[in-house]
Amino acid sequence: MKKKSGFLSKCMPYAYITPISLILITFVFCSLIVAIIFSFTKYNIIAPAEFNGLFNYEKLLRDKKLHLCILNTLKITAIAVPLQILVSTILATLISTRKDKLVGKIAKAALFIPVLSSNAVVGTVWKAILNSRNPMVQTFFGIFGIDPSMLLGSSTSALVTLALIMVWKGMGYYMIITLSSLMSISDSYYEAAKVDGANKWNLLTGITIPMLKPTLILNTFLSVVSCMQAFDIVYTMTGGGPSMSTTTLVMYAYQLTFKGAKAGYAMTVSNVLMAIVLVIVLFQQRFMRREASEI
Repeated sequence: MKKKSGFLSKCMPYAYITPISLILITFVFCSLIVAIIFSFTKYNIIAPAEFNGLFNYEKLLRDKKLHLCILNTLKITAIAVPLQILVSTILATLISTRKDKLVGKIAKAALFIPVLSSNAVVGTVWKAILNSRNPMVQTFFGIFGIDPSMLLGSSTSALVTLALIMVWKGMGYYMIITLSSLMSISDSYYEAAKVDGANKWNLLTGITIPMLKPTLILNTFLSVVSCMQAFDIVYTMTGGGPSMSTTTLVMYAYQLTFKGAKAGYAMTVSNVLMAIVLVIVLFQQRFMRREASEI
């Protein structure tokens, strides 16, 4: 009986992770294998796939639309990531100083509400707001000399508008992560620094920011990966337009599959995105290990 119970106790941990393991293997690992296989084929979903070797990968090099989509994705990332990290860190710092007050609790809850909404809902709502002729909206944007209805209709402003809405949507998530790290910093560090005559700026630059460095690195990489995979907001707000000025890599792969009947090539594009995200994840792990060893 002891041997049997010992065997069961060893198997129990594996039993707990079996359901999620099966889900990951079925919907992630198998999907990855299928995408790699079909990237070497000419496939339109309806007809059987035809093997065409490296043709799809050779096409990547001369596909100007793909190059534009990569540039658009990088632009969104370059705009959204720094703003998300900066704004979320500032908000977390302000809320941490008022964490026990009612205003701090209300602010934390209010800023996290957009995170709970789906990207599709956020995109639809913002599109309705910007395209409406609501006097309040018109007056607010009129202060800055902006016509809100043209923010998504102009190729010069549509991408920036999308990036700013992504900042608004995601900053609450990174704020909560940063706030949890701030609350884990011992007050003894600040008390010792104040005894030595440190002011608020010294506390921020000498204690808070260095202690938050691992969290800021984590937030940065999470934000980069999220921006690289942008689709829902783009699809609901602009559909990739005008003139492909907001078409991201994921949006391009979607258009190739369901509008261009080029699923094989779309999977090749998806593999490029997967490779980029994989490199980002590897860099994140390297930075995190280095920061952990320094701490």
